[in-house]
Amino acid sequence: MNQLKSRAPHAEAVLPGTLPDDLRAELIAFRRDLHMHPELGNQEFRTTAAVKARLEKAGLEPRVLPGGTGLVCDVGEWDGVTPMLALRGDIDALPIPDTKAGVPYRSTVPDRAHACGHDVHTSCVLGAGLVLSGLDRQGLLPRPVRLLFQPAEEVLPGGASDAVAAGVLEGVGRIIGVHCDPKVDVGRIGLRIGAITSACDRVEVSLDGPGGHTARPHLTTDLVTAAARVATDVPALLARRVDARAGLAVTWGRLQTGHAPNVIPQHAELSGTVRCLDLESWRQAPDLVHAAIDEVAGMYRAKTVIDYVRGVPPVVNEAETIGLLDAAMTIRRGSYAIEDTEQSLGGEDFSWYLEKIPGAMARLGVRAPGDTRGLDLHRGNFDVDEEAITVGVELFTAAALLDV
Repeated sequence: MNQLKSRAPHAEAVLPGTLPDDLRAELIAFRRDLHMHPELGNQEFRTTAAVKARLEKAGLEPRVLPGGTGLVCDVGEWDGVTPMLALRGDIDALPIPDTKAGVPYRSTVPDRAHACGHDVHTSCVLGAGLVLSGLDRQGLLPRPVRLLFQPAEEVLPGGASDAVAAGVLEGVGRIIGVHCDPKVDVGRIGLRIGAITSACDRVEVSLDGPGGHTARPHLTTDLVTAAARVATDVPALLARRVDARAGLAVTWGRLQTGHAPNVIPQHAELSGTVRCLDLESWRQAPDLVHAAIDEVAGMYRAKTVIDYVRGVPPVVNEAETIGLLDAAMTIRRGSYAIEDTEQSLGGEDFSWYLEKIPGAMARLGVRAPGDTRGLDLHRGNFDVDEEAITVGVELFTAAALLDV
């Protein structure tokens, strides 16, 4: 990424937009309040109201999205011509229990938890908006910035697609976001040009045929064997029909069939995910997966019904935007605070924005110094070092000031 440092000011330059101590404490309290009251996708009414109230207190004019959750808010007056930079934070939680012990901000909602760090993302964008609003009043904001608090990131195909349809990108020329990474130390970010996440779709398969007695399988459609072969042979078949570098993979999470040991059933079901590292292969994936399932099931005379649910494409980071994030982090924390990051097999609906405009997502380090617990996303014990909020705010504000 060294070739992208041209945006960075001289090392001795001082950039405004750092986080004052009182606002830092407020944002930590705000994050903890969200953490205690997690809401699922498209149900984030309390979260939306809390963000809206704080922005209005700062004299801003947030607009709730058409679905009633999520909102956008512009900092600075848009002239109708100059493209804005958008800062995106997602606001929904996960349907899992919070298993943390010994923290006062543990979820108060049964089987709901902010186990992916969206409360941190939201607090970072909110804090950046409040800081940038102050700079705008001083005439120090070079161009308007749009704050985007997006609902339903965890709900396929992702709330980002609805947000795009609602016009949140109108007037936006570039978008940036962060995602918590418990493998990266707090105070650091991970950057990558190109694909940083995987595409992720869902596939549901029903197999049907005449069952019968296990003593006479030749008179039946042996759906147990058919389902087992679909589960094992389809992934192997796909691996020979696309470039291995595309990373197209079907992984089954459920296989259900049969009720008795001596009865061949008449119905079987499989469900799983389709993940892909490559954008073009993702676009071909539905046809490839359909054909492979039909081919394998047909060998056993099983009739198939396939429900292929489009999820999200990969997040493909644009090089110039990575250069902007690199420069922003360099002036805030130094180049030592930036590390290369690998492509994840996880899905992220930030990709829908990048189908429309340039942008990039950074990995935000949230691992506390010396923490050896091996925390991971989507686990009930997930937690963060809250210094990450300060890092996220200052990264966003620096990027907004440098994006001229």
